[in-house]
Order: sequence, then structure tokens, then C-alpha cells
Amino acid sequence: MRIAYGDLIGGVSGDMFVAALLDLGLPLATLKADLRKIPTLKFDLKVSKKTVSSIRALQFHVICPKQEPPRAWREIRQILQRSRLSAAVKETGIEIFRRLAEAESKVHGIAVDRVHFHEVGATDSIVDIMAAAIGCHHLEIRAFHFSRVPLGRGITRGGHGSLPVPGPATLELLKNIPVQWTQLEGETVTPTGAAILATLGKSFGAEPRMTVEKIGYGAGQKEWPDRPNLFRLVLGEDNAGERNEEMLVLETNIDDMNPQFYDYVMDQLFAAGARDVFLAPIQMKKNRPATLLTVICEPTCRAALAEIILRETSTIGVRYYPVSRMVLRRELRKVRTRFGEVTVKLIEEPDGTKRASPEYDHLKRIAAAKNLPLKVVHDQVMRDLGK
Repeated sequence: MRIAYGDLIGGVSGDMFVAALLDLGLPLATLKADLRKIPTLKFDLKVSKKTVSSIRALQFHVICPKQEPPRAWREIRQILQRSRLSAAVKETGIEIFRRLAEAESKVHGIAVDRVHFHEVGATDSIVDIMAAAIGCHHLEIRAFHFSRVPLGRGITRGGHGSLPVPGPATLELLKNIPVQWTQLEGETVTPTGAAILATLGKSFGAEPRMTVEKIGYGAGQKEWPDRPNLFRLVLGEDNAGERNEEMLVLETNIDDMNPQFYDYVMDQLFAAGARDVFLAPIQMKKNRPATLLTVICEPTCRAALAEIILRETSTIGVRYYPVSRMVLRRELRKVRTRFGEVTVKLIEEPDGTKRASPEYDHLKRIAAAKNLPLKVVHDQVMRDLGK
């Protein structure tokens, strides 16, 4: 599977992200042809070379009208839906803009459909976002992983007047994503760059296990005193049997709740995106027997899952901390057996060999329908799979 690792050396913006894709091999002619499928937009593209700290990089420029009125989220969505781009590219681009709209909505306290974009509603930002979507699909990148996000400080001016750095919308987009505060005076991550990271990123922090194929560099406009203003995109193959994931652990001690409620709480947590939920007996102060409720989740799910724990249990607090985990690659497939189609999880071992594990819920349904012992169904399915 082809993956990419984005190294935010000096930060990232929409144009830096696109420049790195072009440096990886996205043909400029292909990009221009696809972008022309978006109606009403008037622009031209320019790609130039730039050497930053003796590293050759590309810069991506969108040349468009100087004065443009703010565009509403509804208007941008309609323009993209009317385009002749592929369905997959449209979906990615619209999802990036949707996240931007939700961030602006939260910051300004207005309904999402009433959001008007200023800088990010201009033609150059629309082109940056859609060029990013086009490049990802053209290069067939199936998963993006990113480093921690470096953030600058200070004050910047925008369509809403003077704003703190990072901008409020940028910081809203980066919620639940690992960041690194720096002493840099200025904007290291733009709202467009943050929206791309938040939409495409599968993990943040640790580098993925991969075989490196190509490396692309996108250069920014500013110069930083202590680091090159570059965004590095490493393209490669995820051919290892295992991969690293950055997760969160949420946990709480409970000693005063009806134990019958745990079943409902666990169902709610799994439905909201928890990767795993489990209970363990513990002994609390004054020798009270209690239960440790533990949840493993992606960082973006923290707020929703913590709310469920606080709402549905008797606890008055939730602990959380980051954790790394190594997982084997797996995929679900439907396999024909004498009982009909059975969903099987195929797991790849570190040495490349594969093992199969039938899905429990599917086996349970077959056992109930056929009036057979569950063990008999499992063993027969494994024989049919040749295991």
C-alpha cells in the first residue's frame, strides 16, 4: 500500500503541500487540466524552483484576480459539486472545505451554512485545496501520516482584522492533533494547511514503517531564523507487517455504579469510535473494590468519548494520555464456505505470512441459523479456508 509521511520542518500551507506533490511527480499539465474542470474560477499556475538551506525545492503559485468578494461555504460546495472532477477528488476537496467551514462556524458562533470565507474563499485557496485532492488521488496515496505540527506566535492581519497566531480557525482545526509550540514569530501553519492535515492525516507524531521511494519538498514564502521553511513529503510503500499508530488512552476508576450499566456504556463508546474498551477490577482507597474503565481511541475522538463517560457513568473525572501501539496489517474479506459467505479477517504476520480469523458475530449468526454449536461452525469454516 502506498503511503506518505509529511515532515513539517517549517510548517505547511496549501501551496507548500501542492508543491511537494508536484516535486513527487504530479505532472503540472495533469493538474492544470483537472483544475480547469472547476467552473467559474479564473486563474493561472506557476511553478518555480527555490533553494532553501542548499535543498532544492518547488514553489507553487496561483495567479488570480486581486480583488474577490468573500465566498460562502454553500457557494463553494455548489461550485465543486458542479465540476467535472472525479467523484473521489470532489469528495476529498469538499471534506477539506467542510472542516474549514465547521472551524469558522465554531470560532465565530454562526451556523455552518452561513459561513463566509475571506482568504480561504479566494480562488487561490480553492485551487490549493483541490490541487491537493487531485495530487493525492493521482499519486494513489492511500494513507497520510504527519509529524508533530510546529506552531508560531504573534499577531497577523486578515479579513477579520488583527488575529493571534496561530489563527483561531487554524487552532480549532488542530484540536486533538499533537502540536509543538516554537519561538517563531509568524504563521507556520495556515488554515488551508491545517484543514488538509486534519482531513488526510491518519496519524501524527511517530514516523511510519515504510520503504522510501521518492521525496518531495515544498518551499514556503517566509524565511525562518532557525530552520528551513520546507514541507517534506516522503512517498513509499507500507510493506511492513506491522505499523505504528498514535492513540489516546482514556480511563477512570468507578466504585459506585450499577455494574449492569457497563454493557450499555461500552456499546455507546464503540459506536462513537472507540478502538477498544475494557474493564479491570481494582482496589481503591479504604479498600473499596472498584472497576477501571479503559478506552483506546484515536486522538480526534477524545472529546466525544470523554463526554460519554462523564454522561453515562457515575465518575466525576477522566484521565487521558497519549500512547503508541504497534498493530499488524489486516483486512476484511468475504470468503465462500459451505455455510455461504463468511467475513474473514486476514492478518499479515511480521514475516509476511498470513493467517485468517473468521468474524465472531458472523459465526454466531450462522450457528443460530443452522442450530449448530458455535465451535463446530468455527472449525468447519477454518477447514474450508484450508487452515
